[in-house]
Amino acid sequence: MGYSEEQDGYSVGRVARVAGVTVRTLHHYDDIGLLVPGARSRAGHRRYSGTDLDRLQRILFYRALGFPLDEVAALLDDPETDPRAQLRRRHELLTARIETLRQMAEAVEEAMEARRMGIDLTPEERFEVFGDKDPGQYADEAEERWGGTEEYAESQRRAARYTKDDWKRLRAEVDEWTARYVALMAAGEPPAADAAMDLAEEHRLHIDRWFYACSYPMHRCLAETYVSDERFKAFYDAMRPGLAGHLKEAILANAARHNA
Repeated sequence: MGYSEEQDGYSVGRVARVAGVTVRTLHHYDDIGLLVPGARSRAGHRRYSGTDLDRLQRILFYRALGFPLDEVAALLDDPETDPRAQLRRRHELLTARIETLRQMAEAVEEAMEARRMGIDLTPEERFEVFGDKDPGQYADEAEERWGGTEEYAESQRRAARYTKDDWKRLRAEVDEWTARYVALMAAGEPPAADAAMDLAEEHRLHIDRWFYACSYPMHRCLAETYVSDERFKAFYDAMRPGLAGHLKEAILANAARHNA
């Protein structure tokens, strides 16, 4: 502990300072018989020996591992107590606690991300609505690209008002649109076909209805992002390989159709 032996031992104040505990703690240890100083000064003050300090070190070690004081006393003084078995058990408890804390930290992170995105749902509700899809997967990208725009601010305002049922309706719309777009591609429809452009228009209106006013120029900008950004491209291509590029061309064709 870095003490230099004093002739008549160490005072309670000095031990408290160096060991990082309070004088009150040392008094309590004395009162319960856990750490009784080996001597007293002429004035009756506690004086701690080197042996006392070694014992204090072991007490603080066990306390740091979470052992209650009665178990610490048993570990130090009861010959029937197996310190190795006690340490193994404490290790198991600490490992379980670490896992619990990790799960709690993940839940807090999810809540923080949901707040930042405007999704005010519990982790259970988020799983119910989104399943294993992470709604925050592109949150950083969206904030970096459009964080200073009115469209981004409007999407945050709207999302903050949505209930779990609103998010379930939104997700259902996305799933239904996706199924129809995948079927359209499977049928060999080109992006400039009316059916593809109609679905591109539905895509624009979905954004317009749920998040922000999505003009045709804005929709064209999004279409370019769907193929230029690997994360967005992976998202759409996971629905069907090539869907990102097909949708981009359909969006461009639809915008041209409406601007003609």
